[in-house]
Amino acid sequence: MDFDRRSQELFEEQRQAVYRRTDRMFVWLMVSQWLFGIVLALTFSPYGWEGKVRSTHAHVFAAVFLGAAISSLPLILARTHPGAPVTRYVIAVAQMLWSALLIHLTGGRIETHFHVFGSLAFLAFYRDWRVLVPATLTVSADHLARGMLWPESVYGIVSPEWWRFLEHAFWVVFEDIVLVASCVVGVREMRDNARKRAEVEALLKEVRDFQEQLVRTEKLAAVGQLAASVGHELRNPLSAVQNANTYIRKRLGDTADPKVAQFLGIIDRELGACTKTIADLLDFARERPLALGPCPLYRLVDEAVQLVPAGRAKIVNEVPEELTVPALDRELFRKALINLIQNAAESIPEGREGRVIVRADGGGPHPWHITIEDNGAGIPEEALPKVFEPLFTTKVKGTGLGLAIVASAVKRHHGTIAVESRVGAGTRFSIELPAAAA
Repeated sequence: MDFDRRSQELFEEQRQAVYRRTDRMFVWLMVSQWLFGIVLALTFSPYGWEGKVRSTHAHVFAAVFLGAAISSLPLILARTHPGAPVTRYVIAVAQMLWSALLIHLTGGRIETHFHVFGSLAFLAFYRDWRVLVPATLTVSADHLARGMLWPESVYGIVSPEWWRFLEHAFWVVFEDIVLVASCVVGVREMRDNARKRAEVEALLKEVRDFQEQLVRTEKLAAVGQLAASVGHELRNPLSAVQNANTYIRKRLGDTADPKVAQFLGIIDRELGACTKTIADLLDFARERPLALGPCPLYRLVDEAVQLVPAGRAKIVNEVPEELTVPALDRELFRKALINLIQNAAESIPEGREGRVIVRADGGGPHPWHITIEDNGAGIPEEALPKVFEPLFTTKVKGTGLGLAIVASAVKRHHGTIAVESRVGAGTRFSIELPAAAA
């Protein structure tokens, strides 16, 4: 579903923002710890390790060079791969190594051990409980190894009790349990927020679509009223002109000047175009009740084909002759088929052997499918979503009402219509009528 996909996208965006923000926080923390470690080594380490006599201690070099080594890789990854899993895992290990170094620089003072718990809390800002795993393993391995090899650097005494390591590990694991629960709750909250944002976006889109549809409906209503009025006003004068043109053509007969005959033909052709435009306007403006009845589909397509000038296209009716739709408005659907077949025939470019094929299948419990396919010029991709909108056309001449009338006819039969097209390869219109409606 689009809603679920959008919700997941928003969740991933929010989670990546948290990762990147926390990476930046640790960049500053790494630099601050490095500077603090140097100051600590210069001021405190001589007293912590040598007694009351102040001297330049070897731990100054450890703070400068070892601290730089611990911080360098996290800083590089935070710059080159912000938000990546490897970045936060390396930061987790480095942060616990900093805890180990600071504990060492203070001679294992108990106050410095709280840096471990603070570091775990900072790592929980990622809202990813998995970063706590390498951090816990790192601090546990450090306490175990140094407790065995150099206990004074971690506990501040030469001979600590054997269970001291388990005591520290217990409190680290206890904090991990609390922080893991916090991370799980944080992720759940982010998912809830993402879903709510997706709901708000979907609601706003529905409101915008409804507003656009309302504006479009109001415009179309005004156009429909104008079309009906203009159509009625123009139909009678055009009929009079057409009758007069027919009378003049008959009176002149074969004695007419070829130029006059040519112009009479132009008048007749353009009057036909005007009559069709008026008919389209009136069809669009008015909606008569459907007159449903059994309709042999092959015969209906054949009638539509006979009324369409083929031009450069060969129109093929491949509808099975026995296929009958039980309930169809014959006249309304015939006009829809004429529009579709004529558009297909007119789309054939000059110099190409055109072909328009009409197919149909279905019946019984299955939907009815009707397709009109051509090998014409095709429709540009950006125009496809608009082809069924009233007054939209890709033709140089045209009212843009033909496909709108087709879509309206299909919709009134509770069906759907879709279009597929490739520029230069042709177009296929597909009509589906549900079995219940048919």
